[in-house]
Amino acid sequence: IQFTPDLLPADLIGTMIYNPREGSFGTRKGPIFANLILADEINRAPSKVQSALLEAMQEHQVTIGDETYPLEEPFLVLATQNPIEQEGTYPLPEAQVDRFMLKVVVDYPSKADERKVVDAVLDDIRRELQPVLEPSQLQEIKQTVATIYMDDKVKDYVLDIVAATRRPEEFRLKELKPLIQCGASPRASINLCLAARANAFLSGRGYVTPQDVKDIAFEVLR
Repeated sequence: IQFTPDLLPADLIGTMIYNPREGSFGTRKGPIFANLILADEINRAPSKVQSALLEAMQEHQVTIGDETYPLEEPFLVLATQNPIEQEGTYPLPEAQVDRFMLKVVVDYPSKADERKVVDAVLDDIRRELQPVLEPSQLQEIKQTVATIYMDDKVKDYVLDIVAATRRPEEFRLKELKPLIQCGASPRASINLCLAARANAFLSGRGYVTPQDVKDIAFEVLR
């Protein structure tokens, strides 16, 4: 979904449409009803449109009129934003940013990767995309990740990291206090644990180590 200044919440989640023949309203679902949503340049849409994502991201459901519709699993929202150009953009509310599990900073590509991009455009290369896995397989992977063991000491390690962003002086980090506007929320604690589990899974382990937490901490806390 290309987010633009003229986008409306109804363009995202759907709306009630009046049917004059039947004399009743029917629901027309929006593009939010999909497994994977890419909100391209999310900060170009007004805050009302951005807020329309909140219920879908947190509750995995959408309310249109007085009806609530569950979203099909798996459901995942990806978003991009241009950090350089600020004209015609709307800052994301903290409550919305907090609902994203990870924030990944994408730098310029390497020379070799950029060469591939240039060659693909100049030679008009069109590659046929092949499915990597089915939604049911993704659900099985999700269930497997949920079984990965996380020791209480690692959970306490996560909680200490999050607490240090709120009260750095208690962790002998008082020099960080002026640099932190607001500490990480309880969602950060949850997401740091979930992301550490996923990192352990990708590393082929059935248990979480402190290094898994370190590997993913910047992306979660950011």
